[in-house]
Amino acid sequence: MKAMILTAGLGTRLHHLTRTKPKALIEINGKPLLEIVVRELIAAGVDEIIINLHHFPEQIEAFLRNSHFFGIHIEFLHEEKLLDTGGGLKNAAPFFDEDEPFFLHNVDILSDIDLKKMYVQHRDSQALATLAVQKRVTSRFLIFDEQDNLCGWKSVAEQKTILTRRPKGRTVDLGFCGIHVISPAFFARCTETGAFSIVQTYLRLAGEGAKIRAFRADGIRWFDLGKPEQLKRMRDGKSS
Repeated sequence: MKAMILTAGLGTRLHHLTRTKPKALIEINGKPLLEIVVRELIAAGVDEIIINLHHFPEQIEAFLRNSHFFGIHIEFLHEEKLLDTGGGLKNAAPFFDEDEPFFLHNVDILSDIDLKKMYVQHRDSQALATLAVQKRVTSRFLIFDEQDNLCGWKSVAEQKTILTRRPKGRTVDLGFCGIHVISPAFFARCTETGAFSIVQTYLRLAGEGAKIRAFRADGIRWFDLGKPEQLKRMRDGKSS
C-alpha cells in the first residue's frame, strides 16, 4: 500500500519554529511530526511513501536516512516552486499504482482516526476519493448530503457558500481533517495544472458526478499542528 505525505509547506503560521527547520521536524514528546505520521501509516499497512520537499529539504532527507527510512521504501520529490496540495499530488502521479488506492496525509495532522477502517470504507464504496471529516467548529466547511457525497464548500469568514452538486436529502457542514484515500483514476480526471488546491478539484469532480465521499470521524481526537494554538494544546496534552 502506498501513501504521500505533504511536507513542502513553509510553515508560516509557525514562523518562530520554522525559521531554521521544516515543519515536518517539529517535535511532539520528543518525536518529529514526520515520524509520527510515518509510523501511523505503517501501522495502517503502508509500505511505500513519497514525500514532497521544498523548505529545508536536506534536513528531512537526513532525518529519514538516519532513521533507516523506518524499514520501508521512501522516495523524495522536490518542488522548486510550491504546488499546493493538488499540484503536489499530481506531480507525484507516476509513483502510484494504477489499481490500488493510496493515502494522502498532511504532515501537520495528528489524530486517532482509524486509517485501516477509512481505507476499507473507501475500497468498498468504490469512491474516487474519501475524505476524513468531522463535526467541529472551523472557518471553512465541506458540505455533504445524506448519502455522504461531497456537494459543496462554505466559508464563514467570507459568508460564501458554493454548491457544485445537487444534494440528496439534508446537508451537513463538516470540517476536513487533512487525510484522504484516493483511487488512481483520480489522475485521469484531474485537469488542473500548476499550483492548485485539491479541494477545488474535488468540488469540480463532485459536480460532474464523481463519488467524493465522507469518512466521519466525529468525536475522534484530531489536531492541526500547523496552527500555533493547536500545537500548544497538543504539547499541553489537551484534546482538540
